[in-house]
Amino acid sequence: MQGNTFGRIFRVTAAGESYGTALQIIVDGVPPGLPITDAEVQYELDRRRPGQSAITSPRKEKDKVRIVAGVFDGHTTGAPVGMIIYNNDTEPFHVKQYAKVMERVRPGHADYTFFIKYGRFRDWRGAGRSSGRETACRVAAGAIAKKILAREGIEVRGYTKEMAGISARPGLTWDDIVANAETNIARCPDSEAGERMIAKTLEAAKKGDTVGGIIEVIARGVPAGLGEQVFDKLTAVLAHALTSIGSVRGIEFGDGFEEARRLGSEDNDIPYYNEKGEVKFKTNRSGGMLGGISNGDDIVFRIAVKPTSTISIDQMTINVIKKRNEKLVAETRRDPTIVPRVVPVAEAMAAMVLVDFLMMWNGYRSLRRDMEGPMLGQDILSAPNV
Repeated sequence: MQGNTFGRIFRVTAAGESYGTALQIIVDGVPPGLPITDAEVQYELDRRRPGQSAITSPRKEKDKVRIVAGVFDGHTTGAPVGMIIYNNDTEPFHVKQYAKVMERVRPGHADYTFFIKYGRFRDWRGAGRSSGRETACRVAAGAIAKKILAREGIEVRGYTKEMAGISARPGLTWDDIVANAETNIARCPDSEAGERMIAKTLEAAKKGDTVGGIIEVIARGVPAGLGEQVFDKLTAVLAHALTSIGSVRGIEFGDGFEEARRLGSEDNDIPYYNEKGEVKFKTNRSGGMLGGISNGDDIVFRIAVKPTSTISIDQMTINVIKKRNEKLVAETRRDPTIVPRVVPVAEAMAAMVLVDFLMMWNGYRSLRRDMEGPMLGQDILSAPNV
Protein backbone atom coordinates (compact mmCIF):
# COMPACT_ATOMS: atom_id res chain seq x y z
CA MET A 1 0.00 0.00 0.00
CA GLN A 2 1.56 3.26 -1.16
CA GLY A 3 0.67 6.85 -0.31
CA ASN A 4 1.39 6.88 3.42
CA THR A 5 4.17 9.50 3.36
CA PHE A 6 3.61 13.23 2.81
CA GLY A 7 6.09 16.08 2.30
CA ARG A 8 9.56 16.65 0.85
CA ILE A 9 11.76 18.01 3.64
CA PHE A 10 9.26 17.91 6.49
CA ARG A 11 8.14 14.34 5.83
CA VAL A 12 5.37 12.53 7.67
CA THR A 13 4.87 8.77 7.46
CA ALA A 14 1.90 7.17 9.19
CA ALA A 15 0.65 3.64 9.78
CA GLY A 16 -2.19 1.96 11.63
CA GLU A 17 -5.79 0.87 11.26
CA SER A 18 -9.06 1.73 12.97
CA TYR A 19 -9.16 -1.46 15.05
CA GLY A 20 -5.48 -2.35 14.98
CA THR A 21 -3.15 -2.24 17.95
CA ALA A 22 -1.93 1.31 17.48
CA LEU A 23 -1.35 4.26 15.19
CA GLN A 24 2.29 5.12 14.48
CA ILE A 25 3.79 8.37 13.21
CA ILE A 26 7.30 9.20 12.00
CA VAL A 27 8.13 12.87 11.36
CA ASP A 28 11.42 13.45 9.57
CA GLY A 29 13.03 16.82 8.91
CA VAL A 30 12.31 18.32 12.33
CA PRO A 31 15.16 20.70 13.25
CA PRO A 32 17.06 20.07 16.49
CA GLY A 33 16.36 22.15 19.58
CA LEU A 34 12.60 22.48 19.14
CA PRO A 35 10.92 22.20 22.56
CA ILE A 36 8.06 19.71 22.35
CA THR A 37 6.19 17.58 24.89
CA ASP A 38 3.55 14.87 24.85
CA ALA A 39 1.13 17.39 26.37
CA GLU A 40 1.48 19.82 23.45
CA VAL A 41 0.70 17.08 20.94
CA GLN A 42 -2.08 15.81 23.20
CA TYR A 43 -3.81 19.20 23.16
CA GLU A 44 -4.28 18.98 19.39
CA LEU A 45 -5.34 15.32 19.54
CA ASP A 46 -7.96 16.10 22.17
CA ARG A 47 -9.55 18.57 19.75
CA ARG A 48 -10.02 15.73 17.22
CA ARG A 49 -10.87 12.96 19.69
CA PRO A 50 -14.28 11.22 19.37
CA GLY A 51 -16.80 10.71 22.15
CA GLN A 52 -16.79 14.26 23.49
CA SER A 53 -20.23 15.54 22.48
CA ALA A 54 -23.66 14.56 21.21
CA ILE A 55 -22.67 15.34 17.61
CA THR A 56 -19.58 13.09 17.54
CA SER A 57 -19.07 9.34 17.52
CA PRO A 58 -19.61 7.62 20.89
CA ARG A 59 -16.38 5.69 20.39
CA LYS A 60 -14.34 6.28 23.56
CA GLU A 61 -10.78 6.53 22.33
CA LYS A 62 -8.35 8.27 24.69
CA ASP A 63 -5.97 9.10 21.82
CA LYS A 64 -3.16 9.15 24.36
CA VAL A 65 0.05 9.97 22.52
CA ARG A 66 3.56 9.02 23.49
CA ILE A 67 6.67 10.47 21.86
CA VAL A 68 9.05 7.52 21.59
CA ALA A 69 11.91 8.83 19.44
CA GLY A 70 13.69 11.99 18.35
CA VAL A 71 13.19 13.94 21.59
CA PHE A 72 15.65 14.14 24.47
CA ASP A 73 15.32 16.27 27.58
CA GLY A 74 12.23 17.98 26.15
CA HIS A 75 13.85 19.05 22.85
CA THR A 76 14.05 17.52 19.38
CA THR A 77 17.43 16.03 18.54
CA GLY A 78 17.31 16.31 14.76
CA ALA A 79 16.54 12.59 14.44
CA PRO A 80 13.11 11.47 13.21
CA VAL A 81 10.39 12.10 15.80
CA GLY A 82 8.42 8.94 16.47
CA MET A 83 4.99 8.87 18.12
CA ILE A 84 2.53 6.14 18.99
CA ILE A 85 -1.18 6.22 19.85
CA TYR A 86 -2.70 2.97 21.11
CA ASN A 87 -6.28 2.10 20.21
CA ASN A 88 -8.25 1.21 23.33
CA ASP A 89 -11.98 1.11 22.45
CA THR A 90 -11.80 -1.97 20.22
CA GLU A 91 -13.98 -4.45 22.08
CA PRO A 92 -14.77 -7.84 20.44
CA PHE A 93 -18.44 -6.80 20.41
CA HIS A 94 -17.70 -3.95 18.01
CA VAL A 95 -15.50 -6.13 15.80
CA LYS A 96 -18.36 -8.66 15.55
CA GLN A 97 -20.66 -5.87 14.35
CA TYR A 98 -18.31 -5.25 11.46
CA ALA A 99 -17.89 -8.98 10.85
CA LYS A 100 -21.64 -9.24 10.22
CA VAL A 101 -21.39 -6.88 7.28
CA MET A 102 -17.85 -7.54 6.05
CA GLU A 103 -19.11 -8.94 2.73
CA ARG A 104 -21.44 -5.99 2.13
CA VAL A 105 -20.33 -2.65 0.74
CA ARG A 106 -21.31 0.23 3.00
CA PRO A 107 -22.53 3.05 0.72
CA GLY A 108 -20.28 6.12 0.79
CA HIS A 109 -17.34 4.19 2.26
CA ALA A 110 -14.20 2.85 0.61
CA ASP A 111 -15.28 -0.78 1.11
CA TYR A 112 -15.76 -1.52 -2.59
CA THR A 113 -12.65 0.23 -3.87
CA PHE A 114 -10.46 -1.28 -1.13
CA PHE A 115 -11.89 -4.72 -1.99
CA ILE A 116 -11.02 -4.19 -5.65
CA LYS A 117 -7.53 -2.96 -4.73
CA TYR A 118 -6.56 -5.34 -1.90
CA GLY A 119 -9.02 -8.24 -2.12
CA ARG A 120 -9.84 -10.47 0.81
CA PHE A 121 -6.74 -9.31 2.72
CA ARG A 122 -8.09 -5.81 3.42
CA ASP A 123 -8.77 -4.92 7.05
CA TRP A 124 -12.57 -4.57 7.22
CA ARG A 125 -12.73 -3.70 10.94
CA GLY A 126 -14.06 -0.16 11.15
CA ALA A 127 -12.87 0.52 7.58
CA GLY A 128 -9.28 -0.36 8.49
CA ARG A 129 -6.77 2.02 6.92
CA SER A 130 -9.51 4.03 5.15
CA SER A 131 -11.10 4.97 8.48
CA GLY A 132 -11.07 8.55 9.68
CA ARG A 133 -9.16 7.17 12.64
CA GLU A 134 -5.96 7.61 10.62
CA THR A 135 -6.37 11.38 10.83
CA ALA A 136 -5.12 11.23 14.43
CA CYS A 137 -1.67 10.67 12.90
CA ARG A 138 -2.01 13.83 10.83
CA VAL A 139 -2.99 15.87 13.87
CA ALA A 140 -0.06 14.55 15.90
CA ALA A 141 2.40 15.47 13.13
CA GLY A 142 0.61 18.77 12.63
CA ALA A 143 1.22 19.68 16.27
CA ILE A 144 4.96 19.63 15.57
CA ALA A 145 4.50 21.61 12.35
CA LYS A 146 2.47 24.22 14.22
CA LYS A 147 5.21 24.53 16.83
CA ILE A 148 7.78 25.27 14.12
CA LEU A 149 5.47 27.79 12.44
CA ALA A 150 4.75 29.55 15.75
CA ARG A 151 8.49 30.11 16.19
CA GLU A 152 8.44 31.88 12.81
CA GLY A 153 5.40 33.99 13.69
CA ILE A 154 2.94 31.95 11.61
CA GLU A 155 -0.40 30.76 12.99
CA VAL A 156 -3.00 28.48 11.39
CA ARG A 157 -6.66 28.65 12.48
CA GLY A 158 -9.73 26.81 11.22
CA TYR A 159 -13.41 26.98 12.07
CA THR A 160 -16.80 25.70 10.97
CA LYS A 161 -18.22 28.19 8.49
CA GLU A 162 -21.28 26.15 7.61
CA MET A 163 -22.89 22.95 8.92
CA ALA A 164 -26.23 21.28 8.25
CA GLY A 165 -27.06 24.12 5.87
CA ILE A 166 -26.62 26.78 8.58
CA SER A 167 -23.99 29.45 7.85
CA ALA A 168 -21.98 31.63 10.21
CA ARG A 169 -22.56 35.33 9.80
CA PRO A 170 -20.41 37.04 7.17
CA GLY A 171 -17.55 39.32 8.17
CA LEU A 172 -16.03 37.22 10.94
CA THR A 173 -12.62 38.61 11.85
CA TRP A 174 -9.40 36.87 12.84
CA ASP A 175 -10.00 37.97 16.44
CA ASP A 176 -13.52 36.50 16.34
CA ILE A 177 -12.13 33.18 15.17
CA VAL A 178 -9.32 33.07 17.74
CA ALA A 179 -11.60 34.05 20.62
CA ASN A 180 -14.72 32.04 19.83
CA ALA A 181 -14.11 29.07 17.52
CA GLU A 182 -13.44 26.68 20.41
CA THR A 183 -16.30 27.89 22.63
CA ASN A 184 -18.94 25.49 21.26
CA ILE A 185 -18.99 21.91 20.00
CA ALA A 186 -19.71 23.06 16.44
CA ARG A 187 -16.40 25.01 16.41
CA CYS A 188 -18.25 28.01 15.00
CA PRO A 189 -17.10 31.52 16.07
CA ASP A 190 -20.67 32.76 15.58
CA SER A 191 -22.23 31.27 18.73
CA GLU A 192 -25.82 31.87 17.63
CA ALA A 193 -25.25 30.13 14.31
CA GLY A 194 -23.33 27.40 16.14
CA GLU A 195 -26.31 26.59 18.33
CA ARG A 196 -28.54 26.33 15.28
CA MET A 197 -25.98 24.08 13.58
CA ILE A 198 -25.96 21.79 16.60
CA ALA A 199 -29.78 21.68 16.79
CA LYS A 200 -30.10 20.85 13.09
CA THR A 201 -27.44 18.14 13.38
CA LEU A 202 -29.19 16.53 16.35
CA GLU A 203 -32.47 16.67 14.45
CA ALA A 204 -30.89 14.70 11.59
CA ALA A 205 -29.29 12.27 14.06
CA LYS A 206 -32.69 11.43 15.57
CA LYS A 207 -33.75 10.26 12.12
CA GLY A 208 -30.59 8.17 11.83
CA ASP A 209 -29.02 10.58 9.35
CA THR A 210 -25.89 12.74 9.22
CA VAL A 211 -24.84 16.20 7.97
CA GLY A 212 -21.84 17.84 6.31
CA GLY A 213 -20.49 21.37 6.16
CA ILE A 214 -17.79 23.82 5.15
CA ILE A 215 -14.58 24.63 7.03
CA GLU A 216 -12.51 27.76 6.50
CA VAL A 217 -8.80 27.81 7.34
CA ILE A 218 -6.65 30.94 7.62
CA ALA A 219 -2.86 31.04 7.96
CA ARG A 220 -1.56 34.38 9.22
CA GLY A 221 2.05 35.58 9.11
CA VAL A 222 3.06 33.54 6.05
CA PRO A 223 5.92 35.34 4.22
CA ALA A 224 5.88 36.01 0.51
CA GLY A 225 7.78 33.51 -1.64
CA LEU A 226 6.46 30.11 -0.52
CA GLY A 227 5.57 27.81 -3.40
CA GLU A 228 7.10 26.52 -6.59
CA GLN A 229 6.23 27.08 -10.23
CA VAL A 230 3.98 24.96 -12.42
CA PHE A 231 3.32 21.56 -10.80
CA ASP A 232 4.23 22.33 -7.18
CA LYS A 233 2.32 25.53 -6.63
CA LEU A 234 1.42 26.23 -3.01
CA THR A 235 -2.23 26.09 -4.07
CA ALA A 236 -1.70 22.71 -5.74
CA VAL A 237 0.04 21.12 -2.75
CA LEU A 238 -2.52 22.53 -0.31
CA ALA A 239 -5.23 21.04 -2.52
CA HIS A 240 -3.40 17.71 -2.46
CA ALA A 241 -3.02 17.83 1.31
CA LEU A 242 -6.57 18.85 2.11
CA THR A 243 -8.36 16.61 -0.37
CA SER A 244 -6.33 13.68 0.96
CA ILE A 245 -8.57 13.88 4.03
CA GLY A 246 -11.14 11.17 3.39
CA SER A 247 -14.29 13.24 3.89
CA VAL A 248 -13.24 16.33 1.92
CA ARG A 249 -15.03 16.76 -1.40
CA GLY A 250 -13.74 20.10 -2.61
CA ILE A 251 -11.53 23.11 -1.93
CA GLU A 252 -11.51 26.78 -2.95
CA PHE A 253 -8.95 29.50 -2.32
CA GLY A 254 -9.70 33.11 -1.46
CA ASP A 255 -13.03 34.03 -3.03
CA GLY A 256 -12.93 30.75 -4.93
CA PHE A 257 -15.73 30.00 -7.38
CA GLU A 258 -17.19 33.45 -6.82
CA GLU A 259 -14.25 34.84 -8.81
CA ALA A 260 -15.59 33.12 -11.92
CA ARG A 261 -18.61 35.43 -11.84
CA ARG A 262 -16.63 38.70 -11.84
CA LEU A 263 -14.85 40.91 -14.32
CA GLY A 264 -11.08 41.08 -14.11
CA SER A 265 -11.36 44.70 -13.02
CA GLU A 266 -13.51 43.58 -10.11
CA ASP A 267 -11.36 40.64 -9.09
CA ASN A 268 -7.70 41.74 -9.16
CA ASP A 269 -5.97 42.38 -5.84
CA ILE A 270 -4.29 45.78 -6.22
CA PRO A 271 -0.79 46.05 -4.67
CA TYR A 272 0.59 49.19 -3.05
CA TYR A 273 3.49 50.36 -0.87
CA ASN A 274 2.51 51.36 2.66
CA GLU A 275 4.18 54.06 4.74
CA LYS A 276 6.92 51.58 5.77
CA GLY A 277 7.73 50.77 2.16
CA GLU A 278 6.16 47.31 2.46
CA VAL A 279 4.11 45.75 -0.34
CA LYS A 280 0.48 45.22 0.67
CA PHE A 281 -2.73 44.42 -1.19
CA LYS A 282 -5.98 46.37 -0.98
CA THR A 283 -8.00 43.12 -1.08
CA ASN A 284 -7.30 39.43 -0.65
CA ARG A 285 -9.59 37.81 -3.18
CA SER A 286 -6.77 35.46 -4.24
CA GLY A 287 -6.44 33.91 -0.79
CA GLY A 288 -2.86 35.08 -0.28
CA MET A 289 -1.35 33.31 -3.29
CA LEU A 290 -0.51 34.53 -6.80
CA GLY A 291 0.95 32.22 -9.42
CA GLY A 292 0.84 29.51 -6.77
CA ILE A 293 3.31 31.45 -4.58
CA SER A 294 2.44 33.18 -1.30
CA ASN A 295 2.25 36.99 -1.54
CA GLY A 296 2.55 37.81 2.17
CA ASP A 297 -1.18 38.17 2.78
CA ASP A 298 -3.29 35.72 4.80
CA ILE A 299 -3.59 32.27 3.22
CA VAL A 300 -7.34 31.58 3.05
CA PHE A 301 -9.15 28.48 1.82
CA ARG A 302 -12.36 26.56 2.41
CA ILE A 303 -13.06 22.83 2.19
CA ALA A 304 -16.36 21.01 1.72
CA VAL A 305 -16.88 18.08 4.10
CA LYS A 306 -19.45 15.48 3.17
CA PRO A 307 -21.99 13.98 5.60
CA THR A 308 -20.73 11.00 7.59
CA SER A 309 -21.22 7.94 5.38
CA THR A 310 -22.29 5.64 8.23
CA ILE A 311 -25.98 6.25 8.89
CA SER A 312 -28.63 4.46 10.98
CA ILE A 313 -30.95 3.95 8.04
CA ASP A 314 -31.21 0.66 6.17
CA GLN A 315 -29.82 0.87 2.64
CA MET A 316 -29.61 -1.44 -0.34
CA THR A 317 -26.10 -2.47 -1.37
CA ILE A 318 -24.13 -5.36 -2.82
CA ASN A 319 -22.52 -8.45 -1.35
CA VAL A 320 -19.13 -8.73 -3.10
CA ILE A 321 -18.60 -12.37 -2.08
CA LYS A 322 -22.04 -13.76 -2.94
CA LYS A 323 -22.33 -11.28 -5.83
CA ARG A 324 -25.90 -10.23 -5.17
CA ASN A 325 -27.92 -7.24 -4.02
CA GLU A 326 -28.68 -7.19 -0.29
CA LYS A 327 -29.99 -4.89 2.42
CA LEU A 328 -27.48 -3.32 4.80
CA VAL A 329 -28.77 -2.88 8.33
CA ALA A 330 -26.73 -0.20 10.09
CA GLU A 331 -25.39 -1.23 13.51
CA THR A 332 -21.98 0.36 13.93
CA ARG A 333 -21.03 3.62 15.67
CA ARG A 334 -21.04 6.90 13.80
CA ASP A 335 -20.61 10.68 14.02
CA PRO A 336 -23.81 12.65 13.34
CA THR A 337 -21.31 15.04 11.75
CA ILE A 338 -17.54 14.96 11.37
CA VAL A 339 -17.20 18.63 10.48
CA PRO A 340 -15.96 19.96 13.88
CA ARG A 341 -13.49 17.07 14.19
CA VAL A 342 -12.08 17.77 10.72
CA VAL A 343 -11.14 21.34 11.74
CA PRO A 344 -7.91 20.32 13.59
CA VAL A 345 -7.12 17.85 10.81
CA ALA A 346 -7.38 20.60 8.19
CA GLU A 347 -5.19 22.88 10.30
CA ALA A 348 -2.62 20.09 10.65
CA MET A 349 -2.40 19.42 6.92
CA ALA A 350 -2.08 23.13 6.14
CA ALA A 351 0.65 23.49 8.78
CA MET A 352 2.62 20.56 7.35
CA VAL A 353 2.49 22.06 3.84
CA LEU A 354 3.57 25.49 5.07
CA VAL A 355 6.50 24.13 7.10
CA ASP A 356 7.68 22.07 4.14
CA PHE A 357 7.56 25.04 1.78
CA LEU A 358 9.09 27.34 4.37
CA MET A 359 12.08 25.01 4.68
CA MET A 360 12.46 24.86 0.89
CA TRP A 361 12.15 28.64 0.56
CA ASN A 362 14.69 29.38 3.30
CA GLY A 363 17.15 26.95 1.76
CA TYR A 364 16.68 28.44 -1.72
CA ARG A 365 16.87 32.01 -0.44
CA SER A 366 20.12 31.33 1.43
CA LEU A 367 21.82 30.56 -1.89
CA ARG A 368 20.51 33.54 -3.83
CA ARG A 369 22.99 36.25 -4.82
CA ASP A 370 20.84 38.61 -6.87
CA MET A 371 18.81 40.35 -4.18
CA GLU A 372 20.85 43.58 -4.12
CA GLY A 373 21.64 43.94 -7.81
CA PRO A 374 19.49 45.33 -10.65
CA MET A 375 16.71 43.22 -12.07
CA LEU A 376 17.82 41.16 -15.06
CA GLY A 377 16.84 43.00 -18.22
CA GLN A 378 17.17 46.43 -16.60
CA ASP A 379 19.98 47.29 -19.00
CA ILE A 380 17.69 46.58 -21.93
CA LEU A 381 14.94 48.78 -20.55
CA SER A 382 17.40 51.66 -20.07
CA ALA A 383 18.88 51.40 -23.58
CA PRO A 384 18.26 54.59 -25.60
CA ASN A 385 16.37 52.95 -28.48
CA VAL A 386 14.09 50.69 -26.44
